[in-house]
Amino acid sequence: MGEPLLFSVDLGTSFIKVGVYNTQSECITEATEAVKDYRPEPGIFIQKGEELFASVVACLKKAARELGDSSRDVEAIAFTGQMSGFMGVDKNWDDITTWSCSLDTRYMPYAERQMSLLKQDFLETAGTNFPAMAPKIEWFRSEFPSENEKIAKYVIISGYVIGKLGKLPVEDAVIDRSLIAWTGLSDIRNDKWSDKICGALKIDKALLPGIVDSNVICGKLDQSMADEIGLKSGIPLVSGAGDKVAGCLGAAVVTPGEMVFEAGSYGEISCCVEEYRPDTDEMRLDVLSAAIPKYFYATHFIAGSGITFDWFINNFVRKEGEELKDAFARMESAAAAIPPGCDGVMAIGLLGGSSMPIDGVIRGLWAGHNWSHRTEHFYKSLMESFTYDFALAMKSIDRLYPEYDLSTVDMIGGGAKSPLWMQMFADVTGKTFRSVSRKDVSMWGAALLAGNAIGVFEDIKAVAKKHIAPVAEYKPNPSLADEYHKHMQMYKEKLNDLRPLYKQLQENMS
Repeated sequence: MGEPLLFSVDLGTSFIKVGVYNTQSECITEATEAVKDYRPEPGIFIQKGEELFASVVACLKKAARELGDSSRDVEAIAFTGQMSGFMGVDKNWDDITTWSCSLDTRYMPYAERQMSLLKQDFLETAGTNFPAMAPKIEWFRSEFPSENEKIAKYVIISGYVIGKLGKLPVEDAVIDRSLIAWTGLSDIRNDKWSDKICGALKIDKALLPGIVDSNVICGKLDQSMADEIGLKSGIPLVSGAGDKVAGCLGAAVVTPGEMVFEAGSYGEISCCVEEYRPDTDEMRLDVLSAAIPKYFYATHFIAGSGITFDWFINNFVRKEGEELKDAFARMESAAAAIPPGCDGVMAIGLLGGSSMPIDGVIRGLWAGHNWSHRTEHFYKSLMESFTYDFALAMKSIDRLYPEYDLSTVDMIGGGAKSPLWMQMFADVTGKTFRSVSRKDVSMWGAALLAGNAIGVFEDIKAVAKKHIAPVAEYKPNPSLADEYHKHMQMYKEKLNDLRPLYKQLQENMS
């Protein structure tokens, strides 16, 4: 027997990814497998459970094959990935509803109705401005009543995969605590389903999965699945955590007052806290339960912020045959010379609407441009708009948690490669921003939970701290604070002022 190896399975929207880690935090091999989806009409995004699970199995097989004889040393498998959506399965784990993530927006009228009735309960009890499972359940129940009758459990994608790999009774379906907030159905402070919210929405709690901690062994790899994948049977299947929370763990944001900004496809700021305090004034914050029990993350995300940057570069900047990274580098260099406020150009970059506070009417906007402005003005104004949105959320964190020293923020994800954006964040917020040594924080976070579940990593916080370090630091320039504050206030005001325009534009399309 060699040293223990830990499988980390990332259940992404477009790809399944498997990383194999040793106990020194090294990813010794990895594999990816595409996930098929169907988009027959705008607003419909379908992924069939059986096809998704087949991609998971194929990806696990690739990783096991790469390991060769070392595959016998795999001691645990843990999960991370998508944090929002729903699937209804029957008693045999057959997919009834298809996997419906946030990209499938057919449920939005139900979300708006539920928010009008239960807005305060969603925020104060469940911890969210952005309930997903709750309105999706009502949507499916209302529009597909005969199919709905077949549902034995509602699950999140990780619970579905665990159930299928372990061939568990459907009654043993689980959801880890990091995932319960965005269902909209939880009592977040007590790690249970809310009697009040479930009762108001007529949702039978018996149809909901059991809530477990993120380091729980929920089942073991079934013999037939092990034979197909090429691993030994009986390997513990560990609950793991959603990608945002696993990323916080992998980035060692594990002490109250520590903060991380993930500049990824769905950018998100997260601050570790001991107590959930709802942001009833601004409604800019949700809370996620941490992988470490009794801790939480005060959090704010923008739907598709990183996707918006890619969209801009691909459509307006990238030359034929040019690598995406080279197009980004060219635009970063040009934008660096532009002063705060972008010579009068203002952007709103919420192409997917506002998540916190939730508002599906808001869209993108550029204003103030004239013939003197160039492509880099539009790019940097997008960068400023996202920075203001996150900075406003950080102000809410500062206000709600004055006992913490919130002067430093670690930055991870693709945006951490941008010195321009990191310096902008420091100048706008007045905080020091640091890039860190790890790029695989979500995958490593899941591996930490796998190792902790089987006793390989006893002090999970200490192990996380040991395997990451800051590599670059960006301190705020106080002389720019007033200038940026002026533009940030205008951004905040115009989000509300322009809402009638967005609504009229959308009504004119119908």
